[in-house]
Amino acid sequence: MASLYVGDLHPEVTEAMLYEKFSPAGPILSIRICRDKITRRSLGYAYVNYQQPLDAKRALETLNFDVIKGRPVRIMWSQRDPSLRKSGVGNVFIKNLGKTIDNKALYNIFSAFGNILSCKVACDEKGPKGYGFVHFQKQESAERAIDAMNGMFLNYRKIFVGRFKSHKEREAERGAWARQSTSADVKNFQEDTDDGATLR
Repeated sequence: MASLYVGDLHPEVTEAMLYEKFSPAGPILSIRICRDKITRRSLGYAYVNYQQPLDAKRALETLNFDVIKGRPVRIMWSQRDPSLRKSGVGNVFIKNLGKTIDNKALYNIFSAFGNILSCKVACDEKGPKGYGFVHFQKQESAERAIDAMNGMFLNYRKIFVGRFKSHKEREAERGAWARQSTSADVKNFQEDTDDGATLR
């Protein structure tokens, strides 16, 4: 069995619609749209399970970013192990993206560096927010992407590409920076006042 995650679904997409879209790639074992336990409303993503990995691969390669009910769907291999998803290994953060860069464009740009497990441009109700994430299968692919793309111009904008850092890592860095700058300020203040000058 091979499982695909299908995200960014319109709330009215049904299992039957997904079956119609995904079955040409090969025999399907099951399709499950994830729903709120109380309201039964779609959560905007589903799992499509194929009998054969080659059929799932074909669906991923041919249907990724296809439009269903007016929305391009995002397909990736299902990663059920949360520790792998959250580890940050192979994960790249990209910022200063132009408004024209969507999930498909980001995928097309970064797929040159290796196999992509997931790719997402952050959006709100107004559209793209100017940053995104690419999760590579291998850390080496992520490093190649960072080396090649950091500081490059994409649609006339200089982009930053770096290793993804978890909220916890960013907070720890901010704390270390704050402690460092506070002790430096105190040290400089003491040096400035040790010369015997009086304050008025």
